Parts: sequence; structure tokens; C-alpha cells
Amino acid sequence: MNAHGDHDMGHTVAGWTGSALGILAFTTAGAGLVLASPAVLWTGAALAPAAALATWALHLAGWGKPGGPRPPHLRHWRTRDRAARHGHPDCTGCRLAGRGRRRTATEPPAAEPSAVEPPAAVRPRCA
Repeated sequence: MNAHGDHDMGHTVAGWTGSALGILAFTTAGAGLVLASPAVLWTGAALAPAAALATWALHLAGWGKPGGPRPPHLRHWRTRDRAARHGHPDCTGCRLAGRGRRRTATEPPAAEPSAVEPPAAVRPRCA
């Protein structure tokens, strides 16, 4: 158990990258405002959408996470989400990319593909 208890806080490569780029964007824009430099201000303003796009691209590449908590063995921040290529149910980012679909209220949640590869001993061998 860690300081947050038994919660999946969503620490992922996509989340950390987007947060770092967002902080860089607002720090740069703030410095441009304080320095009265329009070029620095607009550079910071341009980095903010770049942070959002980078986070989205990493989520689609499998470096984010689906909504809701993950099983404890998948909570390491560098665990790749192998179900991302098919899209997550009710995920706006996946739907914008043309993946997945919205679940109706009467439809039960679909079983997502396994996010973890089976151990080498379980995998079938090629002949």
C-alpha cells in the first residue's frame, strides 16, 4: 500500500508527459507576460494545445489508461494498455479518433481484451 491507499491514481506515461508539457506551457506563457515579450507569450500559448495533443496521441498509442480503476498488477505507470488500439468504451478521446463506440444504457459492459500478455510458458510456440 502506498500513501494514496489502494487507489488507481492514473499515473501513466501519457499523463506525466501531458502534465509536464502543460506546466512548461503555462510557465513559458507566464514568463512572457512578466517579461512583456509577445514572442515568449505566444510560444507558451502554442505549447498548451501541443500538450493536449501529445497526451491524446500517447493515450491512443497505449500509454494512457481506460476510465475506472485498473487491477493492482497493472497500476505501474509504465504499463502499456494493449486494449487502446480497439478503443475504450465511453472514451471521448477514442471516439474522436474513430475507435470504440459509446455504450448504451441497456447494454452491459463488453469484456476488454487482456491488457497483459500471458507468460512465455503459456504462449503457443510456432513450429
